[in-house]
Amino acid sequence: MKVNPFGLPLDVIRGELDTLRTDMSIAVVRAKNPFNIGAIIRVAHSFLVREIFLIGTEPFYEKAAMGMQKYENIVECPDENSFLERVNGRPIIGIERDHATGPLWTTELPHNLVFLFGSEDFGIPEPLIARCTSVASIPMYGINHSFPLTVAVGITLAEWAKRRDPTGTGDLKRPE
Repeated sequence: MKVNPFGLPLDVIRGELDTLRTDMSIAVVRAKNPFNIGAIIRVAHSFLVREIFLIGTEPFYEKAAMGMQKYENIVECPDENSFLERVNGRPIIGIERDHATGPLWTTELPHNLVFLFGSEDFGIPEPLIARCTSVASIPMYGINHSFPLTVAVGITLAEWAKRRDPTGTGDLKRPE
């Protein structure tokens, strides 16, 4: 028998987490590997993202999320248009090497943003690239063309957190 952490019902835990969530979200064009999406959910939980948009209908592997999917606000968007309707004009920062206008390290990261990640094979589709506020790359120094998707999400969210917490104390600065 599994016991909820802290002995609290799931809805109480989710409610408490929602009061701590950041104003940042992520979106992922469904990856070909369902394990990656599960792992991304786990990584996103570590940063208490506002929500996780999953674009497309491919499944994700829940075991890779290590149970974190039950604590997260996962928004299933069957296609690109439904995703754009849901984000309703929020700033979208694409993370994509081929279409980047600059590195992640110097890209402006406005409040209430949505980081957008593409699939492993095809990246971010052109119609979504066109709707991005900006597109940033993660600098790479080897001969690989890209990072594993889960790693790219982790690097991006760590950069976002670093800017909200320049002292390294773990105390994220929240917008007033």
